[in-house]
Amino acid sequence: MSFRFVHTADLHLDSPLRSLALRNAELADIVRGATRQALVRIVDLCLAEEVDALLIAGDLYDGSQTSMNTALFLAGELRRLDEAGIRVFIIRGNHDAQSQVTNELTLSPSTHVFKGRGKAVLAKTLESGRDVYIHGVSFANAHASESLLPSFQSPVADAINIGMLHTSLAGAAGHDLYAPCSVADLQAHGFDYWALGHVHQRQVHASEPFVVMPGMPQGRDINEADSKGVTLVTVTDEGRVSIEERAIGLATFERISLDLTGVSEWGDMLDTVGNAFLQSRETTAADNVIFRLTLTGATPLSWRMRRDGDLLRAEIDNVAAGNGGCWVEKIELDCRSPGAEAGAVMADPVDELAALVGSDVLPAHGFRQEVRSAVEELLQQLPPDLRQVLAPDEAAVERLAFDAGVSGAAEVLAHLHGNAGEGSR
Repeated sequence: MSFRFVHTADLHLDSPLRSLALRNAELADIVRGATRQALVRIVDLCLAEEVDALLIAGDLYDGSQTSMNTALFLAGELRRLDEAGIRVFIIRGNHDAQSQVTNELTLSPSTHVFKGRGKAVLAKTLESGRDVYIHGVSFANAHASESLLPSFQSPVADAINIGMLHTSLAGAAGHDLYAPCSVADLQAHGFDYWALGHVHQRQVHASEPFVVMPGMPQGRDINEADSKGVTLVTVTDEGRVSIEERAIGLATFERISLDLTGVSEWGDMLDTVGNAFLQSRETTAADNVIFRLTLTGATPLSWRMRRDGDLLRAEIDNVAAGNGGCWVEKIELDCRSPGAEAGAVMADPVDELAALVGSDVLPAHGFRQEVRSAVEELLQQLPPDLRQVLAPDEAAVERLAFDAGVSGAAEVLAHLHGNAGEGSR
């Protein structure tokens, strides 16, 4: 007999859409419902594998946005596990601590939610007579600047001990420092497995004992790219631990960058894009792949792609649709005409103007201030929640202004190039 469980974290149920580029209503519906579908699939996996327990290492919810409807959906899924005799162990993460309904919902009897002090809960007694204990500590509030490791009890003697902790460890890019501790400190504590949460990218930090950050089961935007899943863990009577990664996500975000150097025909460009979509689709387990496509390189199509951006978007959307489950979140253009290459002699006056814009206009302080003023004026006309998404801080406003200047100049130059070309025929 063994003890088997699924380890997950950071579901962020019903998290609001964070990408303004998801303008396609069907795609928006897929992403909006993906976090719920991830939980459904996790429960399905638990039932199919006939595991003993599901461990959720924090951030079930997404902070103060949580509604009672979200919590009732969670309760319904956990009831499916209760009816199958599968236990559930939950610790609260920093986002759960912000939720208004975290402390109000009554969950099934087989679900244990850990409090702010470490406690050992008997999960199962194996045939060998060894007990399996789950230890967990929840966030009492949204911030934990100190390590929570001192809150854990010592390992139960002659038993298998599994710890649950929501932590950033020593820190991770894109994540605030929460309940900091080192992998070495966790290993030294004496537990047989550490079920972590908080960082959205999967990583197995150690194997003796296992210290596992499963990553989130479903990404929500391009900054949470690549496939997502959960960890299936088996602990034998002798205490040997083995792990498997299982894909869960309904949709995965991916970045694709294509160099169009040497591609001069519109149809060839679309074929290049289609082949890249197909190759990615064939290696992705998720039902849907959502691409952010960047087109680079020196190509005669550069000006036309900028000038006819609406046509480009429509045709690439059509290419994606032909590959079943492929979607385009955003297209970024970083192409240039062959005559604009560094060191080339520019016979085309528009290319010469483009070089001047890049070297003299865009870096100019006065130009940047003008663009920033225009961006700030536009932001004031947006709803407060949308302003918060677009410009959460001053650096974001600077980036918006810079991107607006670059893309605006590129659009104007593309139209000039197009008109010059038409006039010469």
